Amino acid sequence: MRDARLRCETKDGRSQNVTLESVREHKGRLLIALAEAADATAAERYIGATFFAPREALDVGSDEYLDVDLVGCDVVSTDGKSFGRVTAVEHYPASDMLLVAGRMLPMVRAFIRSIDVASKMIVVDVPPGLLDDEAEVSG
Repeated sequence: MRDARLRCETKDGRSQNVTLESVREHKGRLLIALAEAADATAAERYIGATFFAPREALDVGSDEYLDVDLVGCDVVSTDGKSFGRVTAVEHYPASDMLLVAGRMLPMVRAFIRSIDVASKMIVVDVPPGLLDDEAEVSG
């Protein structure tokens, strides 16, 4: 994404459009260059700012999803049992988590069978008790 227009919200609550000139990763963080920040002094006003890109400017792969794609999706088991809707996506080092009916569902291949963003449906195969109160009784 180069020469893209971004919306920027600074810590003081101001919003403006800026032009992204370049982006690169450094020590696990993204470093960006903005046309509006020609030097370090000009860049200081963007410390702690949040940047928003238009969806069409993002390069999202076929097995990648934006949080907004997943929130509102119905989560169902492979046999059709409904567990509720995704209310949020939280990001942790081990995996991303879907918040479903107040419970956390790890977004791992072992549990997620399919995601259909167009139909707003996520099919899962989870152990009993992870998303409901049913637990297997062994005996």
